[in-house]
Amino acid sequence: MIKAARQQSVLELLLGLALVAGALFFLPQLLPPTLASILKDRLSTFATIFLGIFIEAAPFLFLGTLASGLVEVYLDRDRIVAFMPKQVLLSALLGSLLGLFIPVCDCGVIPLARRLFRKGFPVPAGIAFLLSAPILNPIVIFSTAAAFGWGRVLFLRVGLCVAIAIVTGLVFSVVQTPWEILQPTAWITAQDAAQELPPGTGQGLGRVRQAFLIANDEFFEIGRYLVIGSMIAAGLQTFVPQPLLLSIGNGPLASVVVMVALAVILSICSTVDAFVALGFASTFSVGSIVAFLIFGPMVDIKTTIMMLRVFRKRTVVYLIAIPLLLSLLAGLIINFYLAG
Repeated sequence: MIKAARQQSVLELLLGLALVAGALFFLPQLLPPTLASILKDRLSTFATIFLGIFIEAAPFLFLGTLASGLVEVYLDRDRIVAFMPKQVLLSALLGSLLGLFIPVCDCGVIPLARRLFRKGFPVPAGIAFLLSAPILNPIVIFSTAAAFGWGRVLFLRVGLCVAIAIVTGLVFSVVQTPWEILQPTAWITAQDAAQELPPGTGQGLGRVRQAFLIANDEFFEIGRYLVIGSMIAAGLQTFVPQPLLLSIGNGPLASVVVMVALAVILSICSTVDAFVALGFASTFSVGSIVAFLIFGPMVDIKTTIMMLRVFRKRTVVYLIAIPLLLSLLAGLIINFYLAG
């Protein structure tokens, strides 16, 4: 069953890439020359953006799936359960801070969080980790400091990220077990991976190979959704006029809404989004910049598509709505009370 699911995942991933290539090549051939020229320009832009998003995100997705494999092979469920605090608030706080020690990006955190849930991670801690890890990643912290300095924007980004992650984790504390929020899936376990290796390779390097087999399985499972999300994000960037969004981004409220919308549409990796935000710093309010830096790593188009593979639809709605409302609120408070 595991091998069949893996083969299907690989085929669907390759089919998605083939569809993109086919559309880029064949569509212009079916139109009149004038329209074909315009479409070629748009499709060229689409291809560039799509490849940029996919190539940027794929390595981080693989690192996340590799971390998931290492968790499955090396971490014991009983140890995780014994280590995590029983008090809900402490559990969410610890989960929100784990990103400092487990450097994963917004794509890679999704399979890792799912594996941690399976290994006994409390729901509040797992949800808080899912939302905060892409921002508390040390690489992201240093890139934000490189763009804005060790000052207000960095501290607001980190502090508000932890606060939003904890609040969202507390909302999910009413969930009794992770299976209430996770989609059913064909799990590959350490035992499954061991059966695919030659006899006598269950220790040492053999366990590392088990982790890579699990990472390979999860990468192709979730990678197809990364392709879909990257295509949608590239399509929106290609065909939605961004100057229109920027032209209405004036004022303390409109600027926050526009920058949050851009964070979703651009779907930029959190390791480089600070430099993109820096380009808007001279024309947009501080609150809108901070909202961009908070909400984008938590929720964008590609991560939403991947979350729909991992979590139930109702869960994904909450994972979008709560950080969205809190990010908008944070941006407004900064603009009205902290800007200047």
